[in-house]
Amino acid sequence: MKTKATPAIKLDSLAEVNDLGKPWRYEEDGLTVTRSSIWTPPGCHPVGCGLKLYVDKSGRLVRVEGDENHPVTQGRLCPRCIAMKDYVYNPSRVKRPLKRDPKDRGQADKWVECSWEEALDLIEKEYKRITGQYGRESMIIFVGTGREGGTLLPYATMSFCTPNFCYSQSGYACYTPRLAACAYITGIPYPELDYAAGLPGRYDDPQYEVPEVIMLWGKEPLPSNPDGFFGHAVTDLMKRGARLISVDPRVTWLSAHADYHLRLRPGTDTALGLAMIDTIIKEELYDKDFVEYWCYGFEALAERAATMPAERAAEICGIDANYIKAAARMYANAKPAGILWGLAVDQKKNGMQNGQVIVDLMAITGNIDRPGGQVVGDINSGLNEGGFGFDKGIGPELGAKMIGIKEYPGYCNLILNAQADLALVALETDKPYPVRMGMYTGNNLMACTSGEPRRWHDAILRSLEFCIGVDCFITPSIQASCDVFLPLATVVERDGCLFAEYGAAPLYFGACNKAIDPDGTKSDLQIAFELGKRLNPHMWEDYNDVYDFINDLRLGKKFTFDELHKEVTLQQDISYFKYERGDLRRDGGLGFNTPSGRIELYCGAYAQFGDDPLPYYEEPPFSPVSTPELMADYPFVLTTGARTYAFFHSEHRQIPYLRELNPDPIVEVNPDVALRLGIADGQWCEVYNMFGSAVLKAKITQAVDKNTIHAQHGWWFPELNPNDVEKDGPYHTFRSNINNLNPNGYQGKIGFGAPYKCMICNIKPVEKSYDTNMADVWAKFGKLV
Repeated sequence: MKTKATPAIKLDSLAEVNDLGKPWRYEEDGLTVTRSSIWTPPGCHPVGCGLKLYVDKSGRLVRVEGDENHPVTQGRLCPRCIAMKDYVYNPSRVKRPLKRDPKDRGQADKWVECSWEEALDLIEKEYKRITGQYGRESMIIFVGTGREGGTLLPYATMSFCTPNFCYSQSGYACYTPRLAACAYITGIPYPELDYAAGLPGRYDDPQYEVPEVIMLWGKEPLPSNPDGFFGHAVTDLMKRGARLISVDPRVTWLSAHADYHLRLRPGTDTALGLAMIDTIIKEELYDKDFVEYWCYGFEALAERAATMPAERAAEICGIDANYIKAAARMYANAKPAGILWGLAVDQKKNGMQNGQVIVDLMAITGNIDRPGGQVVGDINSGLNEGGFGFDKGIGPELGAKMIGIKEYPGYCNLILNAQADLALVALETDKPYPVRMGMYTGNNLMACTSGEPRRWHDAILRSLEFCIGVDCFITPSIQASCDVFLPLATVVERDGCLFAEYGAAPLYFGACNKAIDPDGTKSDLQIAFELGKRLNPHMWEDYNDVYDFINDLRLGKKFTFDELHKEVTLQQDISYFKYERGDLRRDGGLGFNTPSGRIELYCGAYAQFGDDPLPYYEEPPFSPVSTPELMADYPFVLTTGARTYAFFHSEHRQIPYLRELNPDPIVEVNPDVALRLGIADGQWCEVYNMFGSAVLKAKITQAVDKNTIHAQHGWWFPELNPNDVEKDGPYHTFRSNINNLNPNGYQGKIGFGAPYKCMICNIKPVEKSYDTNMADVWAKFGKLV
């Protein structure tokens, strides 16, 4: 064997690895400074960026700075963190519970302030009425960014005890398809690019090796730290010699600095991956020892990959065959090499197969669980942290009623979520049963994540007799459909904890340390705790407060919150080559936590759930190849949702400093296309297809090619009419919502994946201007309260 087991380095105190050694709270120039490792709200991915929160003697947050003590972010912050004060004290933020009659939904002036006691009484009354009539399965909880340190599942499993916890994006096309592919193929939650985040010495740690090559696949990490990966770690590694391969249809800063930019047609990634595997195998560039000892089904994979040589993939993807082969050689010859894979992998019907070929590339090159390759957790790493009482709170009989569990067991059983596309059908049809009560937490589905948002809007209003919204602001989804609003504390107003990258990769723990009084708001965990004590007290009988819950289920009794919050950040124990020591299997055996004990290149779990055990390429359901008859009307491939520095999904539109960076929704158009269609830079355009349309402002740029249109997502206009008007919806959320063009019901065979980044469309200029008047935005939101 070429690999050698390396012992773990244990971190006892953060003071061992930083020179500054600031305590978690101290005084400076008459201000109290609280160090915190934050995660939402406001929304972000779970990096746990280090902040120093400066509070004056009156208890008001007056300044935010980056914390040099943080072992990963090291004082670096994005604009969203810097604007934290403007979020916390925004004049449109709601800090008291509200209620209104269900017949007044959509009308902003019908909200009435009420006490917490009154709001919780009303929720308890409606919960008992509705579940008494229809059963607990009649409640659905819509979840989004995963606030409060990693998951909001306790709302479902421990408070309301409903099986229908639902991320409402078609095919759960965000992060989870990659998790599922990893779990089924390797038994590991998520192999992340190793950027030494959990090592005491970081890049200079004796265990670590800087990757020679980083392949960025469908991920541009600088604007948003996607999935919890700290994006600027890529530039750190570039300074230390790492070279880049970029797989991305758009030109980005990182792709412009790559040795190879594989600028493929959106949605064709799996063909590219198979061709790279074929090149590596035919040229014998794979790690023969790792494949022999630790992989299952190599010969079958080789045979399947041979059906997609680089020449065939070149025709599908629009990339030169020799370029594909050269990039494959660069990746395979690098020792070590890592892949940083992103949202674009998930956002296609063929997403599980895209994930499969990427994991297979990691495996056959021997880069899994090695320094500078893919860092992985041990057997204690999990996807849902034990389900947060799922067995006790829901149990097998009620769990069997989860929407979609019969049709998509590989989806529902893995992530304990109702299948999103079938949840929409249930709201529209009452099949398999009526859904009559709902809740939004960390979710703004009508503005942000859900395809055909007007369809969701109509289905929710048709079906739900009572709905609860939990947020810092009245969002379009809450305005349209909620009857009670519960005000949420921001991350500077609550205590909590986080696991970097949702705990799927072994990096570090962070403490969200409260710096200021919550002023009438409460955290998600506090709300779940208080609701649970009322509705299902047996689920919370072991907990006197949320700190008991954090210590037990969140931190798993590794240490207490009191110990964590004083350190602010604690790196985890990191080791490599765990498969050689039995640290990846529940039975203590060598190898991986799969039926074969090996990485299953031929994946029996895929076959179990009705899919091909080997990767295969499938054209997007709407494309120049699969629907040529539509190309005269919709000649462009539409890709959506590239992240910006100003916003996180649909959040931050009411923060003037951030809105100045991106005042209007942008659609990117190639200069040749713009010239041909008479579109000027800055002109408003209608983007449309057979499912819907949206108006956005044109940005003429070479970032997209002549066949591709890219549009931003998550837009609503908090400065405009809040009422649910027939055409545009609350805050005009449907006017520029690119998800109007993205359908539901085109998920993959296991239930994951949807074509958010590979639809078809057309575009035309419009005469009317919808330019944002920033003076109005400043007038409405600029004076902090």
